[in-house]
Amino acid sequence: MYNQKQFYCTNDSTLLPFIPKKEQLAKPFSCLGVSYKKLNKFYMKMRILTLTMVAVMGLLGTVSAQKTVVDIAVGSKDHSTLVAAVKAADLVATLQSAGPFTVFAPVNAAFDKLPVGTVANLLKPENKATLTKVLTYHVVAGNLDAAAVVKAIKDGKGKVVVKTVAGNSLTVTLKDGKVTLTDENGGVATVVAADLKAGNGVVHVIDAVVLPK
Repeated sequence: MYNQKQFYCTNDSTLLPFIPKKEQLAKPFSCLGVSYKKLNKFYMKMRILTLTMVAVMGLLGTVSAQKTVVDIAVGSKDHSTLVAAVKAADLVATLQSAGPFTVFAPVNAAFDKLPVGTVANLLKPENKATLTKVLTYHVVAGNLDAAAVVKAIKDGKGKVVVKTVAGNSLTVTLKDGKVTLTDENGGVATVVAADLKAGNGVVHVIDAVVLPK
């Protein structure tokens, strides 16, 4: 008979590699007598290791799950034209980089407002430079959420001029409580959905395509 205060009986042979031989006591039916002290230490170590692994895997999962501004566009059925244009201009890798970027993303209907044949023409390989110019005109360096944009407009006494990645400027104002963008040609786009946040920036959806000079 084993002293129950000193030994624990287990049929789990997988514990053997972790238990010193001197702590293994032979018993019938492959039952091992293991000191409570040693077993508790073993379980505590394994518990700490398990919790650490779970925390690390959770962190890695969170990081890998972070969407980029491109992923947000790809995941929207209303931005298939924009995604096709970004791919044609070879801007996917750029917009998946660290950034951060503030992207004003035109919906498909916005591209439909352009003169017939404009989109098809821009997507041609020979017009890649022009397409790149148009797309980067919709991107501003930095992470400008709606609150930051509105604050900048108010600080600018009703408007703020922002420099885009294309090098050209957009004038941002408030109209009827909505943020509007005015391009260098006088074209106007309204933000219809804001603060679609990504790991490398933020996306604001607009209802028209803005065009640089």
